[in-house]
Amino acid sequence: MLQRKRNRLKEFDYSQTGYYFITICTDGMIEYFGNIQNSEMQLNTYGNIVLNKLKELSNRYSYTELDEFVIMPNHVHVIMIIDNFSVGVGTALEPSDNKLNVNGTGRDLSLQKQIKTKSLSELIGVFKTTSSKEIHQMGLINFKWQRSFYDRVVRNEKELYQIRKYIRQNPLKWEIEKDLDNLDI
Repeated sequence: MLQRKRNRLKEFDYSQTGYYFITICTDGMIEYFGNIQNSEMQLNTYGNIVLNKLKELSNRYSYTELDEFVIMPNHVHVIMIIDNFSVGVGTALEPSDNKLNVNGTGRDLSLQKQIKTKSLSELIGVFKTTSSKEIHQMGLINFKWQRSFYDRVVRNEKELYQIRKYIRQNPLKWEIEKDLDNLDI
């Protein structure tokens, strides 16, 4: 059996604090999420599901934050920030109750639980699974994301600036490329 090509950097911890540029495509690059009009993405029902599930990641996992992102007709670009410092290095204690205990600490420490920071792949897996499930429930039963995803660890401010610019300009570039494809040359 053929082994798949490794997509992630070898020996790199993708749950560590950092900025990550991610591109996730639909299977077959089918345009499910809406269309570009006047250089702006017009989301349809499925595009709005993707938007909501993307935003849900930051709400569900407090150590994640969405920086710049755009949902395109057949793919998503996002800069995701993982911030372990908001929960400690990889783990944090989260109180499950505010009951007083007899030792006078104000909290019953036996009710606290460890939080493990999910890796980038795990976070994208949650996004793909939850968005696919809701899209299927809305009637698009053949919808699939492409296997895996593209990622780049953002290394410095200059690179972050360039990636943000690329994301913001993506709808305009899409429109220009579509117009070029329709020219009779």
